[in-house]
Amino acid sequence: MTPAERNALLTKFISERGLKSTRQRTLIVDTFFESDGHFSVEELWAKVRAQDAKVSVATVYRTMKLLTEAGLAHAQNFGEGQARYEPAVGRDHHDHLICTRCGTIVEFEDERIEQLQSAVARKHGFTVTSHKLELYGLCRECQRSEPRR
Repeated sequence: MTPAERNALLTKFISERGLKSTRQRTLIVDTFFESDGHFSVEELWAKVRAQDAKVSVATVYRTMKLLTEAGLAHAQNFGEGQARYEPAVGRDHHDHLICTRCGTIVEFEDERIEQLQSAVARKHGFTVTSHKLELYGLCRECQRSEPRR
């Protein structure tokens, strides 16, 4: 989906709910889609405030809720007690490796894992409608800094 298609979809979604497209909302959306990674609302707010100090954290929360409801963003919880957001359009399915020390999140794809999950579901007579795989541990850098026993 192109940025123009994404913006048209969001504009329609916002309009159907009787809301308005605002300059601040547009700034938040553009900043979110131009950034790589998985952002909490507070991290995204900091990026947005670097461009417009008047944007409130509440506006960022409401905008991310709209993006999620419109199917343009996914909210993920990686065990930190807060949602992290990533774009939901223009991306293939992927899974995550999460470092429990520094919070690094690595995306990966592996067709063998996907096939195995499908086989397990079939074996149990299950129809999978969605799934996510999250593996928690220590990234390479945190392993290097960990004292040896």
